[in-house]
Amino acid sequence: MDIKRITEKTAELLKKYRYVCIVVLIGILLMTLPVGASKKKETTPAIPSVQEPSMEIRLTNILSQIRGAGKVSVMLTIAAGEETVFQEDTGSSGLTDTVTVTDKDRNQSGLVVQVLPPRYLGAVVVCQGADDPMVRLAIAETVSSLTGLGTDRISIVRMK
Repeated sequence: MDIKRITEKTAELLKKYRYVCIVVLIGILLMTLPVGASKKKETTPAIPSVQEPSMEIRLTNILSQIRGAGKVSVMLTIAAGEETVFQEDTGSSGLTDTVTVTDKDRNQSGLVVQVLPPRYLGAVVVCQGADDPMVRLAIAETVSSLTGLGTDRISIVRMK
């Protein structure tokens, strides 16, 4: 077959199935467009604000007040930052959409249901009084109750 014959057959097929081709092309175009999917949870970075001291600073201040602890330094590792949970509405079709609210300036934002605190992986506490078992116990219990970590994920060591 020569090229002229192939182009004639192709033109014939396109003419015969032009509506099918148009529908297929529109479908491909629609599939390539970005779609804003609704999310139940969005992670916001855990950046401490100027007014509120970070958890490490607050822990350092609390732990340094324990009798016998002396000078204290704390480091926390974060598994996940704060998570914001938005209100969702499930329609009759079964699709879920995030509920939005509009302010007086017509700015839209999601309706926040809850803000979950950060999850921690572990903690290291360096303090002068780490040799005393009572101080170690008090520090471990305090860090555990404030961060939700088990005592196996809290390391307490003596400062130089």
